Amino acid sequence: MIRAEHLSMVYGKDFKAVDDLSFSIGAGEIVGFAGPNGAGKTTVIKMLTGILKPSEGNAFINGHDIRKEPLEAKTSFAYVSDNPDVLLQLRGIEYINFIADLYKVPAEVRKKRVPDLAERFGILDSLDSKLKEYSHGMRQKLMIIAALTHDPPAWILDEPMTGLDPSAAYELKQLMREHAAKGNCVLFSTHVLEVAEKLCDHIMIINHGRCLYQGTVEELSAAHPGHDLEDIFLEMTGYKGAASDTAEELK
Repeated sequence: MIRAEHLSMVYGKDFKAVDDLSFSIGAGEIVGFAGPNGAGKTTVIKMLTGILKPSEGNAFINGHDIRKEPLEAKTSFAYVSDNPDVLLQLRGIEYINFIADLYKVPAEVRKKRVPDLAERFGILDSLDSKLKEYSHGMRQKLMIIAALTHDPPAWILDEPMTGLDPSAAYELKQLMREHAAKGNCVLFSTHVLEVAEKLCDHIMIINHGRCLYQGTVEELSAAHPGHDLEDIFLEMTGYKGAASDTAEELK
């Protein structure tokens, strides 16, 4: 449902933000996308969604080439960016309807889905307020609701849990599971490794634009016995304190 083939992105003359990245996410899968700040996660997501044009390679959503069939591809996914501070002059319901209009969501679908999602995320009573009056977390909730209103087969979420309170984070995880259980797929980037460990069928770890690991959490843990996922992640991504911390534990 989501496929990347040899994606690369070069900024300027020689800075390679993403280096020959390939992966595939099938129906029913939830995939966590992990890496330190600056690893290239957001750049990859922006290439998948058509915001950035790859220097090399291709991306496909539900069988549609994002470059050759952009409209067909973009109607096949929901996208939540890493910045919820957009169109702050609109009221919450106006923003949702704006996004729903772009995706041609029928009125009868909105009447049911929007209140259901707003209730689950605890902002039903705030939809008539302007976004500039929302907290960061409330704006994040609204971006998620707007993105999910047209309920496409693929979800692409960039750090979607940043700023969410525990109840909203729980609801989003439940929605991901429900979506995947219906034969759809979810790709989400995260810094919270415990979430990836509990929620994901597979994880990808990248650093400096290169893939360090693709596979299941169980396979990764089996390859590093005696270490939790956080230790493994720090070691793989070259955190200098990882080796010394491990040495201290062994004394």
